[in-house]
Amino acid sequence: MKIIAGPCQLESSEHAIEIASALKELCDKYEFEFYFKSSYDKANRTSLHGKRGPGIFQGLQWLSDVRDEVGCKVLTDVHEVWQVKEVLPTVDVLQIPAFLCRQTDLLIRSVELASLTNKVVNIKKGQFLAPWDVKGILSKTGTDNVWITDRGTSFGYNTLVTDFTGIQYMRNEFDVPIIFDDTHSVQKPGGNGNSSGGNRDYVPGLIRAAVAQGIDGLFIECHQDPDNAPSDGPNMLKLEDCEKVFKERGIVMSDFQLICFGIAVALLVYWSIGSYD
Repeated sequence: MKIIAGPCQLESSEHAIEIASALKELCDKYEFEFYFKSSYDKANRTSLHGKRGPGIFQGLQWLSDVRDEVGCKVLTDVHEVWQVKEVLPTVDVLQIPAFLCRQTDLLIRSVELASLTNKVVNIKKGQFLAPWDVKGILSKTGTDNVWITDRGTSFGYNTLVTDFTGIQYMRNEFDVPIIFDDTHSVQKPGGNGNSSGGNRDYVPGLIRAAVAQGIDGLFIECHQDPDNAPSDGPNMLKLEDCEKVFKERGIVMSDFQLICFGIAVALLVYWSIGSYD
């Protein structure tokens, strides 16, 4: 399973390396395919006074530091066409933010340049789109080296819900990996007045549901101290809780759980055979 994880925005090289190192160790332990994510510019803020990050050039240097020091794959987003060429040499996955998922020039340029080096473009499905509207996105990008990430669906003011039937629809209809962004799905856009709110307590249950559905990957924003993070704190997981969430919510099984699962399967097979006698 793909795990895309990291803080909402870049704060420093040291901070990014610390979080990436902890997450890579965890993902290596459970044999997940890890991608460190963080943004150099949170261009879409609720308020003019919202913190945005270090900017493209400083941010790319910090992401490069993560790749060199931690040895993991890196993902970040772009907002304008000119940024694609600047960002691609540093990252393994280029991300299109949800509110820009229909920007034709940005989509085409991203896929066009990413394909030259066999890199991936991860497109966040807009909160305003129906699942079947993703067909329009893929008509612009094709399906080679493209991922689609669901990050919740608008449900009235300041509220998102997760439509698992819609996620299943996309998995059935589109020949691309479908990722579930569990932390942004519990966000309340603009819910705190000058910033977005959210409730991280709902994240573990959503992860469990997505994994049960057979999702291709999870997108998890996390931070050592989310309540004091510069952005998206209310919906980010605490870094120390990531392993607990993975283990308790069905992404990984303990040895005891695997033994119990094996016994249960064997008994079901035995009873099924016996029912035909």
